[in-house]
Amino acid sequence: MEKPEEEKEEKLTEPEEIKESAETTKKEETESEEKPEESILEEEMKEEAEAIKEEEKPKPEKEKEEDIVEEKFYTIPLRRVWIMPPNKRAPRAIRLIKNYVEKHMKIGVEKEEEEAAEEEEEERLLISSELNEKIWQRGIRKPPRKIKVRVVKDSEGNVTVYPA
Repeated sequence: MEKPEEEKEEKLTEPEEIKESAETTKKEETESEEKPEESILEEEMKEEAEAIKEEEKPKPEKEKEEDIVEEKFYTIPLRRVWIMPPNKRAPRAIRLIKNYVEKHMKIGVEKEEEEAAEEEEEERLLISSELNEKIWQRGIRKPPRKIKVRVVKDSEGNVTVYPA
């Protein structure tokens, strides 16, 4: 009778050992899963820190200054904008600024002469987001009566309009 009891004990011990070994493997797996996540987080933090350092570095302003071929300041009257219905005034102000800059920076005139001689890259007229926000600051119905702008022409022929 002793033999069956021993076999029962052995049977009980074997599953316990299996359970213990399974528990240790589960612990090891969870630890191994946590370590890569931690290392991934550390790597991401390092990358973010490097990106912040790059943003903090002052960009050389000399390059921007060298690109500027011509820079002029204008006060553009926007009184003709107020003739329009209220819900069309701000878009009309943007169009009026573009027309004014084209006329005074001679964008369209040079373009026609160049087409006769040679076709070169188009001169582009860009309105900066700061100026756009300043026009739209009080909404579509009430753009400013006049606005001071700084017009910059770069070496590629692009004309950009900034608020003064």
